[in-house]
Amino acid sequence: MVENDLIKVELVYINSEQFVFNMEIPIGSNIYQAIIRSGVLEKCPEIDTLKNRVGVFNELASLETILHDGDRVEIYRPLQVDPKEARRRRAAKNK
Repeated sequence: MVENDLIKVELVYINSEQFVFNMEIPIGSNIYQAIIRSGVLEKCPEIDTLKNRVGVFNELASLETILHDGDRVEIYRPLQVDPKEARRRRAAKNK
């Protein structure tokens, strides 16, 4: 529900803990602005907005993506192992 030129969004980041920030932000705000406003960067200094991918409802997005009321912003952790390499390792192990 849009009220007083604000929208409600949820921002989620998971490492060894789950961080969920429910907040109201001005209409027209983008993902980067929501990340800054949430305070997640202070709680999780390993997040690098230049390296970590982001998305809305599990769809990749850019930091400049404008948010809408009810959006769920997700900050993704970098992959530990390339998926192709992981498949190669499993195949080699199963031989």
